[in-house]
Amino acid sequence: MLDRLYVELADGDLRLVKLKEDHREALRAACAADADVWAIYSSSFGPGHFDKSFDTLTGSGGGRMPYAIIDGDRLVGMTAWLRPDVSAQTVEIGNSFIHPDARGTGFNGRLKKLMLDHAFAVGIRRIEFRIDERNKRSQAAVAKLGCTKEGVLRSERITWTGYVRDTGLWSLLADEWAGRS
Repeated sequence: MLDRLYVELADGDLRLVKLKEDHREALRAACAADADVWAIYSSSFGPGHFDKSFDTLTGSGGGRMPYAIIDGDRLVGMTAWLRPDVSAQTVEIGNSFIHPDARGTGFNGRLKKLMLDHAFAVGIRRIEFRIDERNKRSQAAVAKLGCTKEGVLRSERITWTGYVRDTGLWSLLADEWAGRS
């Protein structure tokens, strides 16, 4: 199932391509466009931290399958499949960042719809989103997709800043998505 899940995806000018070394500098520039946002992420892709975080994300292991998000001919961000569990037919969507220019345009909705449609089509039955409780924008975005907030994982992780984060656990089931899409 994982080999069918982690494939390149497209919807018109929107493309998800496997993140690789060739994307490093374009992603660095995109991530630097909103250096302040990294304070509420568990790891920083901002200036001064980018290379280490990029190497970790693209390195083998860790249950990460990262994508570069391409809009036309421009790299505008990143996202990833995380924590895939074939036996449970679940996966998390995370490590997502979109350039500020693309926010509020409906672009993120198109991106997530592309990922959700694909994941459910290959046999995933549950998709999770783990979101810092301080990140109201991301919580609103997944709620708009029809996700359910299942609860809060208290003191779930320590972020790159040393902040002990409470993480909202959100999910969407295949049959719920089938009724919306």
